[in-house]
Amino acid sequence: MLNIHIITIFPGFFESPLSFGIMKRGVDEKVVSVETVDLRRFSDDPHRKVDDYPFGGGAGMVLKPEPIFRALADLNGRLGAKREIVLLSARGRPFDQETAVRLSLLDSLVLICGRYKDVDERVRESLVTSEISIGDYILSGGEAACLVVLDAVVRLLPGVIGDFESALDDSFSDGLLSAPVYTRPRTFRDMEVPEVLLSGDHERIRRWRHERACELTRERRPDLWDKYLKSHRMEEGEEGD
Repeated sequence: MLNIHIITIFPGFFESPLSFGIMKRGVDEKVVSVETVDLRRFSDDPHRKVDDYPFGGGAGMVLKPEPIFRALADLNGRLGAKREIVLLSARGRPFDQETAVRLSLLDSLVLICGRYKDVDERVRESLVTSEISIGDYILSGGEAACLVVLDAVVRLLPGVIGDFESALDDSFSDGLLSAPVYTRPRTFRDMEVPEVLLSGDHERIRRWRHERACELTRERRPDLWDKYLKSHRMEEGEEGD
């Protein structure tokens, strides 16, 4: 089982998302447990304050180190050997499918939701094992980003998705965007399903899907396309050695 602990000042943010869909299914199937940890519970301030002004001046407030250190110390005895402590941060590495797969294989995952201007740097230096960003834009806090990570990770756990092969065909699983898909009806408003998908020829269908995936990736995500080409050139070079 993957045990996930979310450190946040807004634990109520997660109540509804954890009650529906794959999150609820993962908990019901006992392949994941999700605990929200109220950071304010670890404040020594009479008003449960967890932020303060930045040294050196400047706008915004900074999450203090003491409550986060205390929250992690409280969790420490319950964390498995294969663990990761992740800070959701605009300065983190971009979140991708490869990272989601790696996180899904852990025993314990701690997700720290940043707030305000930033988190005291000593948290990064002493506690955090990795930082994750879900995109080049600023959110009001790490809670929304945390939900993205949760969804991507939990859906990879055994028993959460009914058709696991579907997850293997998702975009990014092989370095490409996924090919277009169609369902009934065969004709809709004069728009036809491509004939190849009705042919029953599995090899033709496989080639068509790969070609369309390549076209879409080259057109919409040239960064991924370049990475895909580079990885395949390296594989061909290794085979030729």
